[in-house]
Amino acid sequence: MSAHSLLINSLLRPRSNCRLSSQVRHLATPSASTPKSKSSFRETLVSGPSLDDFISGEPIEHVVLGNTKGPRLPNFLKTKIPSGASFNKIKKDLRGLGLHTVCEEARCPNIGDCWGGKEGATAEEGKRAATATIMLMGDTCTRGCRFCSPENTAEAISRWGLGYIVLTSVDRDDLVDGGAHHFAETIMKIKQKAPQILVEALTGDFAGNLENVSLVAKSGLDVYAHNIETVEELTPFVRDRRATFRQSLKVLEYAKKEGVRITKTSIMLGVGETEEQVMDALRELRKINVDVVTFGQYMRPTKRHMKVDRYVEPSEFDRWKQIADDMGFAYVASGPLVRSSYKAGEYFIENMLKGKATENKVKNLVTQEASISHTQTT
Repeated sequence: MSAHSLLINSLLRPRSNCRLSSQVRHLATPSASTPKSKSSFRETLVSGPSLDDFISGEPIEHVVLGNTKGPRLPNFLKTKIPSGASFNKIKKDLRGLGLHTVCEEARCPNIGDCWGGKEGATAEEGKRAATATIMLMGDTCTRGCRFCSPENTAEAISRWGLGYIVLTSVDRDDLVDGGAHHFAETIMKIKQKAPQILVEALTGDFAGNLENVSLVAKSGLDVYAHNIETVEELTPFVRDRRATFRQSLKVLEYAKKEGVRITKTSIMLGVGETEEQVMDALRELRKINVDVVTFGQYMRPTKRHMKVDRYVEPSEFDRWKQIADDMGFAYVASGPLVRSSYKAGEYFIENMLKGKATENKVKNLVTQEASISHTQTT
């Protein structure tokens, strides 16, 4: 027999029963365990609740779902599902132009209220009353706090016919200027396309670079906003280590020095702050002439973020509004669902801006008349 035939016979020859049995026992669960498993399952069924237990109406034990350790979400923080023509129009345009909003990214509870405009108003009035917060330079932040093109943005805003727009961004420490030029260019393009729109810029701290603050402040915006987020004592625990309370104060102070008419900031409550710490923060803000302050409830976006320390009652928000009003802030928005870009503030700010514009015109007229009188007398 040839070597080739021997090889074929070797491959076709059946394996021995002993070897096959060995392979099966090695790969499969031993047969002795099967009866034991079935017996254990039967014992569990026998020892468990019977049909009588189910129909008796007496609960055997309580089943508690969710996180029982943290504070429960109160009813006053629950909102309706957003809808409406203005809401749908804004959302469609955002998707079509590839833009992002902090309203969506932060899952803001006021999105339906802000994008929806004014209840009971005409379509045109509703659009003018609506507020959207556009997020510039994408949706990926280069920081780790625990809690787009300028042309596209300007085009979208001019389409909507809004009366007030808020521009913000993620922190872009990867850019040399922190995105300041992008902010400034976007604001200038908006003013070119729709000069009647009032623009608020909610910026980061630009890593403390005041030249970048100046660039945005002098771009033609109407309101410069930068959030201190929390009290000074909790800043190292709540915000990224690169953000400091004093650095944020410098940003707001410098923006005012560069000629911004209104400066604005926001404080989250419910992260562990004390009353005296909040008072100290408000005093520091008044020292640098911040005009607008908002108070809102901290809401945990995901389980990866910092936990809520407590849910603050609406009455306490009312008290902080009264305190801040008495301290001399031009406007205070305070409530569980209030956010830094909450539209209730825009109504007042819009009037403030128009009022200041009228005041400046009057001053200019008085100056001109005084100059003419002086010329005539000489």
